[in-house]
Amino acid sequence: MQTIAALAILFTGYSLFCALALGLSHLRRHSTPLAGLAGQVLLLALAALQLCHFAWLYLDLPWVLQRPYFVTLYLVAPAFYLFSRPLLQPDAASRPPTLLLHGLPVLLSVWVPAGVALPLAFAIGAGYLLWLARVLYPLRQERENFQREMLLLGAVFAIAGGVALLGLLQTALPGKLFHSLYAVAIGLAFLLVQLTLAMRPQLEEELNTTLHTAYSNSTLGNVDRDAALARLAALMQTQQLYLDAELSLAGLAQAMSLSSHQLSELLNSCLGKGFARYLREQRVAAAQRMLCEEPSASVLSVGLSVGFTSQSNFYEAFREVAGTTPGQYRKLQQGQAAAPAN
Repeated sequence: MQTIAALAILFTGYSLFCALALGLSHLRRHSTPLAGLAGQVLLLALAALQLCHFAWLYLDLPWVLQRPYFVTLYLVAPAFYLFSRPLLQPDAASRPPTLLLHGLPVLLSVWVPAGVALPLAFAIGAGYLLWLARVLYPLRQERENFQREMLLLGAVFAIAGGVALLGLLQTALPGKLFHSLYAVAIGLAFLLVQLTLAMRPQLEEELNTTLHTAYSNSTLGNVDRDAALARLAALMQTQQLYLDAELSLAGLAQAMSLSSHQLSELLNSCLGKGFARYLREQRVAAAQRMLCEEPSASVLSVGLSVGFTSQSNFYEAFREVAGTTPGQYRKLQQGQAAAPAN
């Protein structure tokens, strides 16, 4: 019990820093203003819950027994839904969510009796988990492309399901055990999300592309595919748009006078790859040329020059596309160039 409580206290502090980092790095821009706002509310709600857990577990302040805690608890599932819906259901922008319906849990939390507040909150959360499972079902055919990410996000899903079950049975748990386990669960979820984003920084765009292809009919009925591909090649080879570290699917689509969905489908149907993979290949190809043409340039400067934002992202992408590291690639090319002179 004491070990779990100590771990929970550590995770409360970690969660607060994680929420701040995610808010500053991954929620600055989103597909819709509502989704961006919901994401911020979600992070603030989780951070507030962890503050209440810390007060209860470390300071013996009964914040987890008071009404603001319950209101915050009821915010989590609807905020997650409103944040993730545009990403997981790409055509959702044309069908705005019924805000009143998803606000009902928060309204309930104001007057629902304290004895049933926790079980009811987690029962509602379980309903949102079922929605999440249903919308992620099309990814079953893409598990090879998202194997690591699916395992990590699956762990997040399992943690959320376990917490929902514990919430329904929390009256049977002794002392502060439930809130300790809940604090650990939130901290672990933050950790797994951070690991997932570190391994695949472009996960959001890749996931959006995959789900759009899975759910949608063709959007290229009136598009000249050959002309669009020629335009894409010109933008990359002549204007070198890949050099822009902030280049996004939406930005490239706008430059091509297409919608984001049209560009996603064009890349997938004609080139067999998503936007993130295509962009990595363009940047790695440019890096390969620079590594050979500018032997005095450092590997890091080459990576930053072609649009990567960090050394780790550059190395990961280069290894994925070229099958080796940038330094090894340069040595190999230099050796091959010197071989005829010998």
